[in-house]
Amino acid sequence: MASAEELAVIEKAKVLMVGAGGIGCELLKTLALTGFKDIHLIDLDTIEVSNLNRQFLFRKQHVGQSKAKVAREAVLKFKPDLKIEAYHANVKNSDFNVDYFRQFNVVLNGLDNVDARRHVNRLCLAAGVPLVESGSTGYLGQVTVHVKDRTECYECQTKELPKTYPVCTITSTPSKPVHCIVWAKDLLFGKLFGDKNQSSDLVVHTTDQNTSAATEDAEFFNLKDGETFESYACRVFDGVFGHNIEVALKNEDTWRARKRPRPLHINEVCSDSKRMRIDTLTSTANGSSEHTVSAARMLGLNNHQEVWSLKENASVFLQALELFHATRKKEFGSLVFDKDDQLAVEFVTAAANLRASCFDIPMQSLFEAKGIAGNIVHAIATTNAIISGLIVLEAIKLLMDSLDDCRTTYCLEYPRRRMLLMPAELSGPKSSCYVCSQTPLCLEVNTSNTKLKDIVEKIVKGKLSVNSPIIMQGSYLIYETGEDLEEDMVARYNQNLEKCLDSFPTPIVDGSILLLEDLQQEFTCSLQIKHRETFDEEKEPDNMVLSGKFSTAARDQTSLGLVQPAVDNNPIQAIEDDDEVILVGDAAKSGIKRKSLEEDAVVSGKRQRTEAS
Repeated sequence: MASAEELAVIEKAKVLMVGAGGIGCELLKTLALTGFKDIHLIDLDTIEVSNLNRQFLFRKQHVGQSKAKVAREAVLKFKPDLKIEAYHANVKNSDFNVDYFRQFNVVLNGLDNVDARRHVNRLCLAAGVPLVESGSTGYLGQVTVHVKDRTECYECQTKELPKTYPVCTITSTPSKPVHCIVWAKDLLFGKLFGDKNQSSDLVVHTTDQNTSAATEDAEFFNLKDGETFESYACRVFDGVFGHNIEVALKNEDTWRARKRPRPLHINEVCSDSKRMRIDTLTSTANGSSEHTVSAARMLGLNNHQEVWSLKENASVFLQALELFHATRKKEFGSLVFDKDDQLAVEFVTAAANLRASCFDIPMQSLFEAKGIAGNIVHAIATTNAIISGLIVLEAIKLLMDSLDDCRTTYCLEYPRRRMLLMPAELSGPKSSCYVCSQTPLCLEVNTSNTKLKDIVEKIVKGKLSVNSPIIMQGSYLIYETGEDLEEDMVARYNQNLEKCLDSFPTPIVDGSILLLEDLQQEFTCSLQIKHRETFDEEKEPDNMVLSGKFSTAARDQTSLGLVQPAVDNNPIQAIEDDDEVILVGDAAKSGIKRKSLEEDAVVSGKRQRTEAS
């Protein structure tokens, strides 16, 4: 029970919540019932069917609506005296700048990606507002506190970025189910239904100059004039799973130490009698929303945890392709994979399994493939409720100016010393942090063939999460973004993007230092360039390596695992599910000691891992 003093502070507090998903729904409810009166809520997402099993402020009729606004209305029904401001917007919008953050007493995060977490962390540092960070996945969860100059910031702990795969592995020599799913989701799906101008990574190259892949023709994926749909679908099937594999087999050196793949043709797998016609599909699909149309259901394949046979995968592939043309053709050119789009998941599952069959890789069920393609670690509502309660407890301590009482608390799957909630002391700021301590980073890159565009996209925006970068080389401004730029300046900066580093008037070479800045985040960082001639294509597919406190030790992408060293050299792991990111001490998997409140207390040695294979 809160004291009278605590209740008075709670009622006067102005709180910002970022995220209205699995943790966010529980957190908004808990804040309301605890007595908070002034709550602001930001969330970009809309409600999906898959949210309904754990985000209890939402109902079926809310699908497609703003999470933030629906959550607000739901809470006001049982606490109508509250002031809740809901924004259906991206927290990275310029409206939510440092001045906006300064009005709040505390910021509470319930986000689902590292990029947004970094952005909020930097704004809180710049505004001097304490941040309570949280995450959950399955039975595991964590809550921690970040206060400028008093504790480590969110980025003091290095975060591993999602595993990337060399294009040659994806297109030519896959060896894991995740390779096939990435190929189906990012390459084949995009080529058939997305931007037709994307680079044709589906093309298989061979040393035989007289042989070319069927998919090398720019018009291959288009339905030709006078061509029946069945002929088109079979042509795509044979080209992608048959002829392309035959072309790959021409590269004899590739298969000296590898098992040779087996080409797959439609007539070998699926007879005419098993192919449903488009008129049947159109009539069957009428009345279904675009996200609920299902090729598998039409074929009677209703068990999502059962692995389809080769013939069933071929049938689903053809049916899904026809359904996209029958019901979604207006969206062609702009479609992107969405884990909540049933037809898209079915198409990707079938295509990935057909490719897996060619390379003798285990096939996956629809349920398994969706988890890998959507980077899903399934969430549990009870864990989210526990985490939201811990967030509020830490927020109250901060409001009472009791930082010494704040803790990082781990929610465990298995009890340790009869404890399921394991507290640990907060750590101080890291002198090596490139964010709160502004420690320089080092970028190894070939300055002769790397363009500034590669640095901006892969490093500045991709790995450092700088949203509106300004890049200086000494006193020279070489790149800038912003809506208020003159057209001639935009043109000049665009020209700079296409220049190799050593071709600038003052060449960017070994030993050069670039200063990065983001005015919205009030963030600055120095990047020291180190020239390097060659890179390992398998281990360093970006052809550049960022080092310093920032680390990119890799793990398979199926769960978007993020590995980072923590205090006392004990790693912390972050696993991102479809709602939140969890930070779990290495003690959670190995029993290594951490600065705990109980002497010799360690976190449970049992922990589930989600791997690609």
